[in-house]
Amino acid sequence: MDRFEAMSAFVAVVDHNGFAPAARRLGLSPSGVTRLVAALEEHLGITLLRRTTRSMTLTDAGARYLERARRILSEVAEAESSAQAERLAPSGRLIVSAPVSFGRMHVAPLMADYLKQHPDVSGELMLSDRFVNLVEEGYDLALRIGFLADSSLVARRIGATRRIVVAAPSYLKRRGTPQTPDDLHAFDTISFRGLGDSTGWRFAANGIDHRVTVASRYATNSADSAIRYAADGGGLAQVLAYQAADAIREKRLTIVLQNYERPAQPIQFVYPASRLLSAKVRTFVDLALATRHWDF
Repeated sequence: MDRFEAMSAFVAVVDHNGFAPAARRLGLSPSGVTRLVAALEEHLGITLLRRTTRSMTLTDAGARYLERARRILSEVAEAESSAQAERLAPSGRLIVSAPVSFGRMHVAPLMADYLKQHPDVSGELMLSDRFVNLVEEGYDLALRIGFLADSSLVARRIGATRRIVVAAPSYLKRRGTPQTPDDLHAFDTISFRGLGDSTGWRFAANGIDHRVTVASRYATNSADSAIRYAADGGGLAQVLAYQAADAIREKRLTIVLQNYERPAQPIQFVYPASRLLSAKVRTFVDLALATRHWDF
């Protein structure tokens, strides 16, 4: 028994809801597919599928094996594709998703550099703070900030960013500097809703998450607006470090409460594990890894 062929037959039977449709998909006879699945069950010593004259269902063991079989077949296909892609020049349309601020500041220049190097590729960069569904919406890859909950995605880490609190030096001179997160109640705050809960700011104290409720006079879903208002002396804002990097470098903003910052969040490119890694995706990620230093 060819184990990979049998595994592929089992996955095809489940995906196409029957032995006959799976046989057509694989270019085999229905009896041939039946023999492969039976041989796999005999080899494993378990029943993968319950069959009746009218229906076919996965056993509990079959459902667990299906998940692992999909992963193995995907990794084998990706390994073969990656090897073949080494001799293929990138071409076609590359569609990338990125958060609005980070995409505008960092991914757009990367895309421009990439297209200069690869004239046979056309690029499309879509900026949105929504987590797009890469498979259903047709994206090749996405840049995401934060830890991934979706295990069906492959992630390539390219940097990290902290959640920081900033204020204008003139504001701190006038009002003083908070020493702990609980001091925020005595200061003007600016809520950036792009971080989630705009009324609660997250910190870490002695390794324990600490949430402080703030009543902000100004709230916005734009990091640029929050940073601009803070730089004008409007109060303290909690944003991601990359968003305020220019204002900090120009000394228009100062970081406070650094001892209470939570661990940095990864910045990473992600793409579906089930999708073969094309030359255009591989070379785009390689260019980012070679030329960008996105640690904030």
